[in-house]
Amino acid sequence: MKKIKLITFVLLLVAVFSACKKDKDDDINPVKSSLTNVEVGLNNNEIGVIGKDFHFNAEILAGEKIENVQIKILPRSGESYDKSWKMEITWDEYRGVKNATVHKHFNIPEDAAEGKYDFVIIVNDQNGTTLEEKREIKIYTAANLPVNPEIMFFSVGADKRLIYDQINGGYLDPETGTFGNTTGYINKGDSLVPSMTVNGIKGDGVMYVVLINKKHNHRPETIGAIDFTKVIIADIYEHTNMDKIGSFTNYTFRRNYFPKLLIGAVSDNSVPAPRMIDHLKAWETGNYYVGMIYYNSTYNMTVFKYIDLKINYN
Repeated sequence: MKKIKLITFVLLLVAVFSACKKDKDDDINPVKSSLTNVEVGLNNNEIGVIGKDFHFNAEILAGEKIENVQIKILPRSGESYDKSWKMEITWDEYRGVKNATVHKHFNIPEDAAEGKYDFVIIVNDQNGTTLEEKREIKIYTAANLPVNPEIMFFSVGADKRLIYDQINGGYLDPETGTFGNTTGYINKGDSLVPSMTVNGIKGDGVMYVVLINKKHNHRPETIGAIDFTKVIIADIYEHTNMDKIGSFTNYTFRRNYFPKLLIGAVSDNSVPAPRMIDHLKAWETGNYYVGMIYYNSTYNMTVFKYIDLKINYN
């Protein structure tokens, strides 16, 4: 009996010693945060445009809990610039959480200088550690971009009825005949007719027109981010070997048809094979997004736009 008590006592001492040693080791060498799924620029293209929106995404797992997240855009050693410029942003809204998805859009300021920069991602942990990851980005003026995709025309119709027109300033009120900020609608049995034009492009590219139920909380900004279990494809159209800067539209007689999607169709307009509109994508009354995502594969540039649309399916 005494021998059993002695063994139990020794095991208890070992357990206490091990726990104390672990606590001491954690105090001396606390765990750093980690970063995954980092995207610097849309499609992770590491390109910024002065005066334009810049995309940043990262998944963070803290060593203990996040204190804050920072990004810095800093001049690179050995590079020359027209003027002195740098940028820093700190986000405090992630304080106190263990993991977070940091998805941000911010403008590259008008006073930025063209050139190559260090894009530094910093995660400060409440355990006192700091994680830094550095990427190289290139900042252009819009005039010096190899291509500068811009959505110049975006309209959505229902057969012969216009719903939304970007040039005229928004949604068409069918009662007053004026354009404004009211949300458009489409009914079961109508055909959605999207028309999109992108300017400032050349080389190879593709345009996706998507319809997404807003309940899925899914609004992809790149073609690679599309979840096809949630997204109905209204149109896919591509261009190849454009040798001069120009425009590209999906609404053209060269296709021998105008893109249409019947509200209530069994399948969508995916290519090379349509996808069934069922399960998560099944038709229902609700609030939807209509979106266009254009990707230029030659220059790894993306642009996108979304509007709201109500579907009446009863």
